[in-house]
Amino acid sequence: MINSNKAVSSSIIAKLKASLHSESQVFELEVSSEFPSQGITAILGESGSGKTTLLRCIAGLENNVQGQLKVEDRIWLDEKQNVPTYDREIGFVFQDARLFEHLNVHQNLQFAVKRSHEKVKRAFYEEVVKALDIHHLLRHKPEQLSGGEKQRVAIARALLIKPKMLLMDEPLASLDDARKQEVLPYLAALQNMFHLPILYVSHSTDEVCKLADHVIVLHQGKVIIQGEINEVFSSAELPSIYKRETSTIVDAKIIEKNERWHLLRAEFGGNTIYLQDNKQTVGKTVRLRILANDVSLSLKDEKESTILNRLEGRIAGIEVDKNGASALITLEVNRTEIVAQVTRKSVDDLFLMVGMTIWAQIKSVAILA
Repeated sequence: MINSNKAVSSSIIAKLKASLHSESQVFELEVSSEFPSQGITAILGESGSGKTTLLRCIAGLENNVQGQLKVEDRIWLDEKQNVPTYDREIGFVFQDARLFEHLNVHQNLQFAVKRSHEKVKRAFYEEVVKALDIHHLLRHKPEQLSGGEKQRVAIARALLIKPKMLLMDEPLASLDDARKQEVLPYLAALQNMFHLPILYVSHSTDEVCKLADHVIVLHQGKVIIQGEINEVFSSAELPSIYKRETSTIVDAKIIEKNERWHLLRAEFGGNTIYLQDNKQTVGKTVRLRILANDVSLSLKDEKESTILNRLEGRIAGIEVDKNGASALITLEVNRTEIVAQVTRKSVDDLFLMVGMTIWAQIKSVAILA
């Protein structure tokens, strides 16, 4: 397992055990994790892996939870105490918005203001309303809102209690693709505007790669892998259900726009790469995702090729799937590691070894945000 418990100024420590009983089965949750107290930490896993259960344990909504839960300098759970939900100062956003249907948007927000543990100043209220772009909706009833608008109001309501942590349980799951794309930019902006930890439950790797800084992957109630997002998605330890999602995720700065070819030139870690121009501006930093199976390897620079992005690097690691046909190659390319997924036969045919100089040919790059 990746251990990304690097020294951080403040963090959240969750070492939790819970046994949940239903009529037909018993579900055991056992999690030991440490993650940053700012930014978005995604909890990823297939259905039934314990994602929502973990969120409920952190919120204090499950009984018979044992262990330790420490949020910065405050203990919420240990052998001596179990702070009740209403004192944990948590904002919760569910799959459905759960707005009060008989109240308009402004009244829904005021309900949260009254519940806040500290006085909510008018300036903070206006900041939240502006951040979620809902000022024009304040007099609307929930029935007059689209699904995306309801979720934006629900997020605003959760923020207005001034929580120490924001918990989001698949907030986009009930939305169609168009509404998801409408809400995603607001979610991405939250971490930079409000500087609080956000735990984001999802089964969508696309959402996670766009939003998260840190990832916890669960399977049958246990942590399989956790760490910074690029560490997790570029790891050979990624569970089999997500193997096709193995990728390199980096932040790159756009340095040039080519109007003739509708291409952008971007830099990351001392490398230059070409991207399709999707109206991004020069100087902007974007998050890129390079799927491992979109990276092929060559012993030389294949200049007579349609592949524009070719980077020279050194093989830093080879992980062979002994029960399958593939191998994961980790390349050091200047100051960045890039992963390529190739066949075991190719490893043998090219006599690939750690330390070799190799050329990575990148067939496709996705701009995430």
